[in-house]
Amino acid sequence: MPSQTTKVRASSFADLDTHTFHDLLKLRIDVFVVEQNCPYPELDGRDVEPGTRHLWLTDGGAPLAYLRILADPDGTARIGRVVVAPEARGGGHAGRLMTAALEVVGDRPSVLDAQSHLVGFYRRHGFAVSGPEYVEDGIPHTPMRRGAIDA
Repeated sequence: MPSQTTKVRASSFADLDTHTFHDLLKLRIDVFVVEQNCPYPELDGRDVEPGTRHLWLTDGGAPLAYLRILADPDGTARIGRVVVAPEARGGGHAGRLMTAALEVVGDRPSVLDAQSHLVGFYRRHGFAVSGPEYVEDGIPHTPMRRGAIDA
């Protein structure tokens, strides 16, 4: 159960201070690159796009969980980099952050590429499988969508 003191933060890149951005990147790299052993270009240039929103949970210190929402050219919201710090897992943080993200997205269609073992988690947030499973960086992924994509 999330602590009552945890707060959801949201920001564009332009409004992030350097220390916070450092902490968010450290969490992403610690989990995706180090823990999951996937050396890939974590800095893909999309963090700084004007339409990108960064959302994270904090309990007064380092971030507990994070995700970003990208604005694809067709107006679709692309949710990605969903991560929870190892010491904070099992506390409901990912669900709370996903709920906040969907409030930001609103009625816009949204997509994500789920690590396949997390498909059930995303289904609980209204996402449906939208394509075949594929392997990226040695990890099975499943494309998912929420809302009308071809509207």
